[in-house]
Amino acid sequence: MALDADAHAVDLFEEFSAAHDSAWTYLSYGPFRDLESFTDWMHMANALDATMFFAVLDPEDDRALGVASYLQMEPALATIEVGHIHFGPHLERTPAAPEVMYLMMRRAFDGGYRRYEWKCDNLNAPSRAAATRLGFRFEGTFRQATHYKGRNRDTAWFSILDSEWARLDAEFTRWLDPSNFDDAGTQRTRLRTNR
Repeated sequence: MALDADAHAVDLFEEFSAAHDSAWTYLSYGPFRDLESFTDWMHMANALDATMFFAVLDPEDDRALGVASYLQMEPALATIEVGHIHFGPHLERTPAAPEVMYLMMRRAFDGGYRRYEWKCDNLNAPSRAAATRLGFRFEGTFRQATHYKGRNRDTAWFSILDSEWARLDAEFTRWLDPSNFDDAGTQRTRLRTNR
């Protein structure tokens, strides 16, 4: 669902406040000390050109648990990036987290995009691991690509191409099938995107 400050700010602020401040280390913004500054950031984020933010909702109660966005959208070149991924504690390490990423990929490729990108701080080991786990291929590191929060950022680039999508789509579909999870929600088999 599109990120909406009026509908999602309180839920997201509470969810993100439950996490350690280090969860914001590799984002150029945050942590936010109060709801007002967080809501201001949400309004600013929604005003960015070529960026589309989404709230990730709990399907049981519609409570917002995280955010993600499309950015660097280049329809003429058929390239798009996923980013600004920030999941709260109730979404991290759950089957819903990769499902969100899968649904965003599927929407992009169904929309005619040829290249789907993931970029992160080269020091962000969890983000690099997530990209690989989700089927992105590492392409290289752009040294001194930017700086934020008083430090340099070398940016690791990953991508999925449209020619790779059918295989990944089938694997996500297999993995997300309810029969792959026991009654406690534990996966029976792992997501195998890099075969």
